[in-house]
Amino acid sequence: MNRLRPNALPWLAVSMLVLGLDQWSKWWVLANLPEYTAVPVIDGFWNWYRTYNTGAAFSFLADAGGWQTYFFVVLAFAISGLMAWMLARTPRSDWKQALPLSLVIGGALGNVIDRFAHGHVVDFIQWYVGTHYWPAFNIADCAVVGGAIGMALFGVLGGKPASKQG
Repeated sequence: MNRLRPNALPWLAVSMLVLGLDQWSKWWVLANLPEYTAVPVIDGFWNWYRTYNTGAAFSFLADAGGWQTYFFVVLAFAISGLMAWMLARTPRSDWKQALPLSLVIGGALGNVIDRFAHGHVVDFIQWYVGTHYWPAFNIADCAVVGGAIGMALFGVLGGKPASKQG
């Protein structure tokens, strides 16, 4: 008898947690941090720094004239839909596939909300060493990057062993 195993759609709760933390943190930033002013957290390494990004990662296409906002919204919905479809086909217990997918979904949708609400993404975490600054980012970005790393890492290290040809 072919028994159906429960799928990984309940992992969307992780997506909702990421989405909630991301939106709460951005609300806090908008209410409490001055624009474009570094607020040291750890001297020589980490600032709170409220800034805005109309582009994608590292401000890619930030000066493209506005069309990029719609492009990134459509792209985020398409990727999130694909990953939700993948979750529906993933066994619930396969956390190595479900967790990264749910992180990417939550992060992508967190930045989509910003694009709809503000026309840009709110960034506020700034890392630096000396005079070398990493572009500012947010919790949604962390989730997307963490999910992508998890997919790559678990895909390479956690793949199924090759079948023996005999």
